Amino acid sequence: MLVPVAAIAKTGLTTGNNIVSALPSSFEKLPISEPSTIVDANGKTIANFYQQNREPVSLDDISPYMRKAIVSVEDERFYEHNGVDPKGIARAIVGNLTSTSRSGASTLTQQYVNNLLVNNQELTGSEETTVSGNKDYSEKIRELKYAVAIEKEMSKDEILEGYLNLVLFSGREYGVQAAAQRFYSVDAKDLNVQQSAMLAGMVQLPNVYNPINNPERSLDRRNKVLGNMYRTGAINKKEYDDAVKSGLELKPSTSPSGCSAAKDNAYFCDYVTNLILGDDTFGKTKEDREGLLYRGGLTIKTTLNSELNKKAANDARKSIDPNAKSNKDVFSSIVSVEPGTGNILTMAQNTTYGAEKGNTAKTMLNFAVEKSMGGAGGFQAGSTMKPYTTLAWLKEGHHMYDTINAKRPYFAPSHKWRASCLPGGQTVTGGGEAWQPLNASRGFYRPMTVDYGLKWSINSATIQEASKLDLCNITDFANSVGLRDLDSGQPQELSPEHPSFVIGTPKVAPLAQAAAFATFANKGEYCEPRALTSVTDKDGNQYKVKKESCSQQIDPTYIADLNGTLKKIATDRVSKGRVAGPIAGKTGTNNWSTSTWFVGYTTGISTGCLGWPS
Repeated sequence: MLVPVAAIAKTGLTTGNNIVSALPSSFEKLPISEPSTIVDANGKTIANFYQQNREPVSLDDISPYMRKAIVSVEDERFYEHNGVDPKGIARAIVGNLTSTSRSGASTLTQQYVNNLLVNNQELTGSEETTVSGNKDYSEKIRELKYAVAIEKEMSKDEILEGYLNLVLFSGREYGVQAAAQRFYSVDAKDLNVQQSAMLAGMVQLPNVYNPINNPERSLDRRNKVLGNMYRTGAINKKEYDDAVKSGLELKPSTSPSGCSAAKDNAYFCDYVTNLILGDDTFGKTKEDREGLLYRGGLTIKTTLNSELNKKAANDARKSIDPNAKSNKDVFSSIVSVEPGTGNILTMAQNTTYGAEKGNTAKTMLNFAVEKSMGGAGGFQAGSTMKPYTTLAWLKEGHHMYDTINAKRPYFAPSHKWRASCLPGGQTVTGGGEAWQPLNASRGFYRPMTVDYGLKWSINSATIQEASKLDLCNITDFANSVGLRDLDSGQPQELSPEHPSFVIGTPKVAPLAQAAAFATFANKGEYCEPRALTSVTDKDGNQYKVKKESCSQQIDPTYIADLNGTLKKIATDRVSKGRVAGPIAGKTGTNNWSTSTWFVGYTTGISTGCLGWPS
């Protein structure tokens, strides 16, 4: 009855009743977008992901001043009407007939409906749910009917709470809690009179009344809201006078979206993001998974020890500063795994996370992991490969103090190597050329014990061991503890086809080596590395994540013998008494030192450290 006859005529229907009858009595309210949060093992936030920055709160957690301010300026008869305000519509009709400006007369309930419909459209991509900013009459009538329907389903306080959590305030800040944090760095429950009035004034035109970009307009708008609050009795004269005399007194803060804001934890954050986006547990398509991450309100709890990771990042930067002229294009990576669980404790590097844009100290490549997880494709493992040959030596009945003749520097192209897992049970040096591996120092081409050769990382000693072994036993040990050859760009098991792998030719990721050496710290039990402990949506529903997966892969007696030598390396050659307590590990370099490694461990942690020039 309140819609003018001319308006009804424009819809193509004969009466307002026909229009209303043609509409469904209600619509589906899809979940509103909420940020997802990645947290460390202690629940500390690492990063947020959102398209709309929103933190829903209950009405009890919203300042009474904020509730009164929004009602005073947007719908002062909110608690009197049933979703449609006849007085407001009548006033708008008169104003629209006598003025060139337009007035919508939308109640808070209608605005809530409008925002819900827009939210539905964003989720479904359907234009049918759109209620545009410049509504035609049929859209306006639809909004009116839905508003009446909402009033029958929800109480006034429920509608007000829903509206204040849904409405856009500025940029990507949606809902009063996000807005309170953005402009005043306080919670919504702590907003005072003038802060509430400023925020309430923003919702009409968020960009125009943004106090950071347009402080004068924002102040003028705030004072008009304060006037409305005083006129309607929401505040008294003293509250009004004190508030209107105050400045904006902003205290802005930001909550950026994505891993760039995670600082020292950025590369671990990137790894976790790749885990989520690559797992169909979180959606059938990548687009579905991205939608869940950026809109689904997930709480992603991880294994990261952020305090330890901060120290790792500091050490990575301290060891090699990529901004220093002497270290230009030289990078380092540190990643740690917990023996017995596989939990990733640290993942840091000396670079800043972000697009390079000509700055070599800035990259999004995570050097600790494989290419499919955001990595660089692995690195030459150098002498960190040698323990796997020693394990095969022990498996075939030999001992650490056996003497081998490490003087042989030459292997002909046709030299045969035992390899039971290959066709014919053997392989040859290959490549059509002789293999002439070098030692770092000339004086080590001589007989020595296996223990001595491993301690001093003598290439000719390791190769001599391998020449007496089944190469497949060596690769079996490496593969059993998760080591993978990334040279092809995709993870694949190490192959004994080319014997040179025993001194480090495969490309491996530091995370893989840290997890492999954690096996040495855990009496031969290998645990697959993992980063997620739980993923929960905003309704408390749990997604299935990888559980601890450990299995006995190496005989503990072999590990005990191997650890005896690796302890000497870490204590005598690396630590030199600077670290208290038992430690073990293996150094590694490759030709021209383009990869320099140390993988070390105790019973509680295994860490892979890598440095290299790009």
